[in-house]
Amino acid sequence: MIKIVPEEFDPFAEVQAYQKKQQALSGKYGATNIFVGTMRDFNEGELVKGMTLEHYPGMTEKQLDAVAQEAEQQWALLDSLVIHRVGDVFPDDVLVLVAVWSVHRGDAFDASRFIMEALKSKVPFWKKEILADDQSRWVAKNTDGYL
Repeated sequence: MIKIVPEEFDPFAEVQAYQKKQQALSGKYGATNIFVGTMRDFNEGELVKGMTLEHYPGMTEKQLDAVAQEAEQQWALLDSLVIHRVGDVFPDDVLVLVAVWSVHRGDAFDASRFIMEALKSKVPFWKKEILADDQSRWVAKNTDGYL
């Protein structure tokens, strides 16, 4: 499942609620890998006091779904959940949740990292940072991943 949300969310409550609704998972998974990404207060050597995340509605969800499907083709996954924030965010706010269910931990770990790295490099999100001096700038590149 893919969700883009404009408000704060509790990643652990989301995982719990989703897992309870997925009766087909009951008794089948041996691993749940959860990645939670939060906003930090620095980037490129400068203090950042806030950020606005923008996306391309419809296309962003389609790209995220394609990434999740690619992960399902490469690893033995039972299910996945990706939730991403948009709008105004501040340091320590949760930005993204990637949860993956699998029979074995190796598939869960590898697929979760793949989804997160692909999200950062292929999915249309734009970030405008508000710096400590109230200047703003668009983020030109994401931090290095492994893809």
